[in-house]
Amino acid sequence: MADPVVRELRESDVRECADLHVRSFPGFFLSQLGPRFLQEFYRGFLGDPSAITAVARTPDGALLGAVVGSTQPAGFFSRLLRRRLLGFMVASVVAVLRRPTAAPRLLKAVLYRGQVPIEVEGALLSSICVEPASQATGTGSRLISRFREAAHAAGMGAYLVTDRDDNEAANAFYCRNGWQLAGQYETPEGRRMNCYVLPGPGEDA
Repeated sequence: MADPVVRELRESDVRECADLHVRSFPGFFLSQLGPRFLQEFYRGFLGDPSAITAVARTPDGALLGAVVGSTQPAGFFSRLLRRRLLGFMVASVVAVLRRPTAAPRLLKAVLYRGQVPIEVEGALLSSICVEPASQATGTGSRLISRFREAAHAAGMGAYLVTDRDDNEAANAFYCRNGWQLAGQYETPEGRRMNCYVLPGPGEDA
């Protein structure tokens, strides 16, 4: 299999990235909000000076994976909400009509600023997804490497959060790619989460 082409996210990628997110994380909350909400999420990274983005495509153009994040999480999510307010409002109404019980968590998602109850700093890796049929081919590791390079170029490390339970493959993937467990916590909804950090330049273990 030829190496994928890895480049920054473009507007032409947004719809496919949203659809890929749903396929990659069936049953997860953001996926349940639907492609329209996810399109607003991915589109929000376009043109933001703090954004780190990458997509991987086959040489003939098929989408294999995507990663997005920000070197300034709190500022980014505030700007995202201001820039995409109308789009998020419409997408949120559609999501709540589909799943009325999602309203409280949806509000928390819209107001999220990258904060975690653990002392971490650096770039926040907000989302990484890989086409299910292309997992274990190295695509995810290539995307992580691109994210690491961008964070290091900004003079910082990175952090992310992921589910602790029933998520062994994802947790193992991050550990293989150099992420270190910084701590664990439980959300108000009862989800147990792992928080991982990626050392900054000159700090690698």
